[in-house]
Amino acid sequence: MCFNFSKYLMRTVAVDLGTVNTLVAMKGRGIVLREPSAAAVSVGNPGETLAFGREAVQLVGRTPGGIHVVYPLRDGVVADYTLAADMLRYFIEQALGHRVGAMGIRLVLCLPLCVTGVERRALAEAAKEAGAREVLLLDEPLAAAIGAGLPVFEPAGSMVVDIGGGTTDAAVIAFGGIAACASIRTGGTHIDAALREHVQKTHGVLIGERMAEDAKLRLGSALPGGADQMEVRGRKLEGGLPASVSLTGMEISHAMAPEIRRIVETAKEALAQTPPELAGDLYTNGIMLTGGGAKIRGLDKLLSHETGMPVLVDEDPLDCVVLGALSMLEREEAFASAAKTLEI
Repeated sequence: MCFNFSKYLMRTVAVDLGTVNTLVAMKGRGIVLREPSAAAVSVGNPGETLAFGREAVQLVGRTPGGIHVVYPLRDGVVADYTLAADMLRYFIEQALGHRVGAMGIRLVLCLPLCVTGVERRALAEAAKEAGAREVLLLDEPLAAAIGAGLPVFEPAGSMVVDIGGGTTDAAVIAFGGIAACASIRTGGTHIDAALREHVQKTHGVLIGERMAEDAKLRLGSALPGGADQMEVRGRKLEGGLPASVSLTGMEISHAMAPEIRRIVETAKEALAQTPPELAGDLYTNGIMLTGGGAKIRGLDKLLSHETGMPVLVDEDPLDCVVLGALSMLEREEAFASAAKTLEI
């Protein structure tokens, strides 16, 4: 048998390539990059990319007509293949501190459960275009559960609900594998969009994505109530002049409610598929919330009320997936078992 030295000489990089944010981590260094999954492109010169990540986001809503800010991924999958590959290469090179060499890298990508086989292959090909010699795909809820410190390798059930920018995964995990799951293309961006639509229909004012997200984070809640107010600014649909609207926490929560309900129903769907032997464990171990959506106020209380189980929010919900992937890499046998059916 010929020993493959190149596999062990390649740098191993774990990537949580999200709809809204991308995190990159490396063995021995932890998280080395945290950037928005955005690109600023030239409208007049197709194919010319002006900026990626944070620099691109700063241009949202403030760019001249010749610059367009786009997100190459939508709901966890590739919307623009070429741009996604270029963005991923840029992030990897920023994390490494240099260009990807001829030897390439070993790349671990964490993906939502709702991603189809065709979409997985597209993401893997984008990763190879970015310089990856070997691409391994890992289910996000498994990585999130490990990153949150859940005992996923023990003979007992643990549950995680990972709420990202474009998707939500709910999974019950035992013995290092997923025993029951449900996934939906709903996440933080859909909640923001629902809030923008509400302001547009109710007040006749168009607000931007960043303004909607700010309102969600400041006053939004999964539970009804809230008399606090905040001012959101945009432009009137009639006439196009600048305008401001005062929103209450109650109004914001009402606008968010349909998408929040979809997230809760996804968690309940996973519970309905859980084997009885594991379901009993969950009443003791509870449910762990991860991902950016875990920060929504009152979501843990609402989910606990709906399921009758304790619900916890991880201390660093945004980091769980990529840190879990790194931790999984240290358990080579377990990692091979989890990723072998997903290797491209």
